Amino acid sequence: MDYSELKNRMEKGINAYNERLAEVRAGRANPAILNKVKIDYYGTQTPINQVAGISVPEARLIVIQPWDASILKDIERAILTADIGINPNNDGKVIRLAFPELTEERRKEIVKEVKKMAEEAKVGIRAIRRDGIEEAKKEQKDGEMTEDELKHAEEEIQKLTDKAIEEIDKILENKEKEVMSI
Repeated sequence: MDYSELKNRMEKGINAYNERLAEVRAGRANPAILNKVKIDYYGTQTPINQVAGISVPEARLIVIQPWDASILKDIERAILTADIGINPNNDGKVIRLAFPELTEERRKEIVKEVKKMAEEAKVGIRAIRRDGIEEAKKEQKDGEMTEDELKHAEEEIQKLTDKAIEEIDKILENKEKEVMSI
Protein backbone atom coordinates (compact mmCIF):
# COMPACT_ATOMS: atom_id res chain seq x y z
CA MET A 1 0.00 0.00 0.00
CA ASP A 2 1.31 3.43 -1.00
CA TYR A 3 0.84 6.01 1.76
CA SER A 4 2.34 8.96 -0.14
CA GLU A 5 -0.98 9.87 -1.79
CA LEU A 6 -2.77 9.89 1.57
CA LYS A 7 0.02 11.97 3.08
CA ASN A 8 -0.18 14.45 0.17
CA ARG A 9 -3.95 14.76 0.52
CA MET A 10 -3.60 15.40 4.26
CA GLU A 11 -0.91 18.03 3.64
CA LYS A 12 -3.20 19.74 1.11
CA GLY A 13 -5.93 19.79 3.77
CA ILE A 14 -3.55 21.40 6.25
CA ASN A 15 -2.42 23.95 3.64
CA ALA A 16 -6.05 24.80 2.83
CA TYR A 17 -6.67 25.37 6.54
CA ASN A 18 -3.61 27.62 6.74
CA GLU A 19 -4.83 29.65 3.75
CA ARG A 20 -8.28 30.08 5.33
CA LEU A 21 -6.63 31.21 8.56
CA ALA A 22 -4.58 33.81 6.71
CA GLU A 23 -7.81 35.42 5.54
CA VAL A 24 -9.19 35.71 9.07
CA ARG A 25 -9.14 39.35 10.11
CA ALA A 26 -7.34 39.29 13.46
CA GLY A 27 -6.86 43.01 14.03
CA ARG A 28 -3.51 43.13 12.27
CA ALA A 29 -3.11 44.28 8.71
CA ASN A 30 -2.71 41.15 6.62
CA PRO A 31 -2.65 41.51 2.82
CA ALA A 32 -4.00 37.93 2.54
CA ILE A 33 -7.52 39.23 3.20
CA LEU A 34 -7.37 40.75 -0.30
CA ASN A 35 -6.50 37.43 -1.98
CA LYS A 36 -10.06 36.77 -3.16
CA VAL A 37 -10.86 40.37 -4.10
CA LYS A 38 -10.86 40.80 -7.87
CA ILE A 39 -11.59 43.73 -10.16
CA ASP A 40 -12.76 43.84 -13.75
CA TYR A 41 -9.57 44.92 -15.51
CA TYR A 42 -10.07 45.28 -19.26
CA GLY A 43 -12.74 42.57 -19.25
CA THR A 44 -10.82 40.10 -17.07
CA GLN A 45 -11.37 39.34 -13.40
CA THR A 46 -7.95 40.18 -11.97
CA PRO A 47 -6.70 39.93 -8.37
CA ILE A 48 -5.84 43.30 -6.84
CA ASN A 49 -2.23 42.27 -6.18
CA GLN A 50 -1.72 41.97 -9.97
CA VAL A 51 -2.80 45.54 -10.71
CA ALA A 52 -1.48 47.35 -7.64
CA GLY A 53 1.27 47.39 -5.07
CA ILE A 54 0.10 46.30 -1.64
CA SER A 55 2.11 47.32 1.41
CA VAL A 56 1.72 47.24 5.18
CA PRO A 57 3.46 50.37 6.51
CA GLU A 58 1.99 49.98 10.01
CA ALA A 59 0.62 47.09 12.06
CA ARG A 60 -3.01 48.03 11.35
CA LEU A 61 -2.83 49.67 7.92
CA ILE A 62 -2.75 48.32 4.37
CA VAL A 63 -1.93 50.69 1.52
CA ILE A 64 -2.96 49.77 -2.03
CA GLN A 65 -1.29 51.76 -4.79
CA PRO A 66 -2.56 50.89 -8.28
CA TRP A 67 -0.12 51.02 -11.15
CA ASP A 68 -2.87 52.54 -13.28
CA ALA A 69 -4.59 55.41 -11.41
CA SER A 70 -7.76 55.03 -13.49
CA ILE A 71 -8.68 51.79 -11.68
CA LEU A 72 -8.65 53.33 -8.19
CA LYS A 73 -12.46 53.52 -8.06
CA ASP A 74 -12.77 49.93 -9.35
CA ILE A 75 -10.49 48.67 -6.58
CA GLU A 76 -12.45 50.63 -3.99
CA ARG A 77 -15.75 49.22 -5.29
CA ALA A 78 -14.36 45.65 -5.31
CA ILE A 79 -13.22 45.97 -1.69
CA LEU A 80 -16.64 47.26 -0.66
CA THR A 81 -18.51 44.46 -2.46
CA ALA A 82 -16.09 41.81 -1.11
CA ASP A 83 -17.43 42.65 2.36
CA ILE A 84 -14.15 42.15 4.22
CA GLY A 85 -15.42 44.34 7.03
CA ILE A 86 -13.20 47.35 6.39
CA ASN A 87 -14.14 50.52 4.54
CA PRO A 88 -11.52 51.69 2.07
CA ASN A 89 -10.23 55.27 2.31
CA ASN A 90 -9.45 56.66 -1.15
CA ASP A 91 -7.30 59.82 -1.34
CA GLY A 92 -7.07 59.93 -5.16
CA LYS A 93 -3.65 58.23 -5.32
CA VAL A 94 -3.82 55.27 -2.93
CA ILE A 95 -6.41 53.33 -0.97
CA ARG A 96 -5.86 52.87 2.72
CA LEU A 97 -7.47 50.09 4.75
CA ALA A 98 -7.30 50.89 8.46
CA PHE A 99 -7.93 47.95 10.79
CA PRO A 100 -9.72 48.95 14.00
CA GLU A 101 -8.57 47.76 17.42
CA LEU A 102 -10.29 44.50 18.36
CA THR A 103 -12.58 44.31 21.36
CA GLU A 104 -12.35 41.36 23.75
CA GLU A 105 -15.74 40.12 22.53
CA ARG A 106 -14.63 40.23 18.89
CA ARG A 107 -11.41 38.36 19.76
CA LYS A 108 -13.45 35.57 21.34
CA GLU A 109 -15.69 35.43 18.26
CA ILE A 110 -12.63 35.12 16.02
CA VAL A 111 -11.19 32.34 18.21
CA LYS A 112 -14.52 30.51 18.00
CA GLU A 113 -14.49 30.90 14.20
CA VAL A 114 -10.89 29.66 13.99
CA LYS A 115 -11.74 26.62 16.16
CA LYS A 116 -14.66 25.81 13.85
CA MET A 117 -12.33 26.01 10.85
CA ALA A 118 -9.88 23.68 12.63
CA GLU A 119 -12.65 21.18 13.30
CA GLU A 120 -13.66 21.27 9.62
CA ALA A 121 -10.03 20.63 8.64
CA LYS A 122 -9.88 17.67 11.06
CA VAL A 123 -13.09 16.23 9.60
CA GLY A 124 -11.44 16.44 6.17
CA ILE A 125 -8.35 14.62 7.48
CA ARG A 126 -10.52 11.88 9.02
CA ALA A 127 -12.36 11.47 5.71
CA ILE A 128 -8.99 10.92 4.02
CA ARG A 129 -8.17 8.31 6.70
CA ARG A 130 -11.49 6.56 6.05
CA ASP A 131 -10.79 6.50 2.29
CA GLY A 132 -7.33 5.02 2.92
CA ILE A 133 -8.65 2.29 5.22
CA GLU A 134 -11.42 1.42 2.75
CA GLU A 135 -8.83 1.16 -0.02
CA ALA A 136 -6.66 -1.12 2.16
CA LYS A 137 -9.67 -3.35 2.99
CA LYS A 138 -10.50 -3.57 -0.71
CA GLU A 139 -6.92 -4.61 -1.48
CA GLN A 140 -7.12 -7.25 1.26
CA LYS A 141 -10.45 -8.53 -0.09
CA ASP A 142 -8.96 -8.72 -3.60
CA GLY A 143 -6.12 -10.85 -2.23
CA GLU A 144 -3.41 -8.22 -2.71
CA MET A 145 -2.83 -7.95 1.04
CA THR A 146 -2.84 -10.34 4.01
CA GLU A 147 -4.80 -9.80 7.23
CA ASP A 148 -1.58 -8.77 9.04
CA GLU A 149 -0.66 -6.34 6.26
CA LEU A 150 -4.14 -4.83 6.51
CA LYS A 151 -3.69 -4.30 10.25
CA HIS A 152 -0.26 -2.73 9.61
CA ALA A 153 -1.75 -0.48 6.89
CA GLU A 154 -4.51 0.68 9.25
CA GLU A 155 -1.91 1.51 11.91
CA GLU A 156 0.21 3.48 9.42
CA ILE A 157 -2.82 5.40 8.17
CA GLN A 158 -3.78 6.19 11.77
CA LYS A 159 -0.24 7.47 12.45
CA LEU A 160 -0.48 9.80 9.43
CA THR A 161 -3.88 10.98 10.64
CA ASP A 162 -2.68 11.62 14.18
CA LYS A 163 0.31 13.59 12.88
CA ALA A 164 -1.90 15.74 10.61
CA ILE A 165 -4.42 16.45 13.38
CA GLU A 166 -1.59 17.31 15.76
CA GLU A 167 -0.28 19.81 13.20
CA ILE A 168 -3.74 21.39 12.84
CA ASP A 169 -3.97 21.68 16.64
CA LYS A 170 -0.56 23.37 16.75
CA ILE A 171 -1.57 25.87 14.05
CA LEU A 172 -4.83 26.53 15.90
CA GLU A 173 -3.01 27.12 19.18
CA ASN A 174 -0.65 29.63 17.53
CA LYS A 175 -3.52 31.50 15.85
CA GLU A 176 -5.45 31.61 19.15
CA LYS A 177 -2.43 33.13 20.92
CA GLU A 178 -2.00 35.65 18.09
CA VAL A 179 -5.65 36.75 18.21
CA MET A 180 -5.83 37.03 21.98
CA SER A 181 -2.53 38.92 22.34
CA ILE A 182 -3.00 41.61 19.70
